[in-house]
Amino acid sequence: MSKKTSLSLENLNEDEGLSEEEKQKLLLYNKKVVCPVCDNTFNARAIKKSSYRIQKKDSDFFIRYSIINPYFYDVWVCDECGYSAMKSDFEHLSDYDANIIREKISPKWKSKNYPEVYDIDLAITRYKLSLLNYYIINARSSKKAMNSLKIAWMYRLKEDEKKEMEFLNQALENLQNAYYNEPSPIYGMDKFTTMYLIGELMRRTGREEDSLIWFSEVTSSTIASQKIKNLARDQKDLIKDVITETEDNNPTDGSDDNKKHGLFSKFHK
Repeated sequence: MSKKTSLSLENLNEDEGLSEEEKQKLLLYNKKVVCPVCDNTFNARAIKKSSYRIQKKDSDFFIRYSIINPYFYDVWVCDECGYSAMKSDFEHLSDYDANIIREKISPKWKSKNYPEVYDIDLAITRYKLSLLNYYIINARSSKKAMNSLKIAWMYRLKEDEKKEMEFLNQALENLQNAYYNEPSPIYGMDKFTTMYLIGELMRRTGREEDSLIWFSEVTSSTIASQKIKNLARDQKDLIKDVITETEDNNPTDGSDDNKKHGLFSKFHK
């Protein structure tokens, strides 16, 4: 590693006359990937593990990063045939599903030239390509759930609440299907972590009473981890506090719509 690169990696927050794009380029490299559909070898942009800088975590497990966002590089796209998937799934494709991609994706695919550094809009486009592939091959509900959830997170970064809600609802529907029909763990989540996330997605999409049921199942468990029980307890308390506050502030207002709006507006943090 050159002296300039080493210094830049250690002092990216300092003014070195580099643009934000140039700083991010220093944290990226090309990873050789072989497409399981067409055997094409292509370069997938990847982030050096030492470059991850976590700012905070949201209650639905969305991690906020500084300097560079790993979610932007989470989807791999074969520029030859159009096969796209989140990188954790990309190489795990059956011959049957590969044939479906060849028949239904590849004939319509037009190769694209992607920049060296990705932005949020490109990340959303690539996540949507991945989600399209999952639906076309009828992938597991858990894959569609996590893909949809990550799209929702990207819209959260863009502060597009309408689109965020659209994909949170899609993630919730698929996650519930996965919970009832797929074995644990689901994307590294044990049963109770999955239950917590279902409850949290319900909370964020305005289904507070249903979310309390899921949170209660977690907090009353004798085998769930203390960490996930604490998270569920915190969200239960949040719901109850906001309901109490809303009722106190609107003692004569019986409108369900107004009440839901009052709750809803406080839950997106």
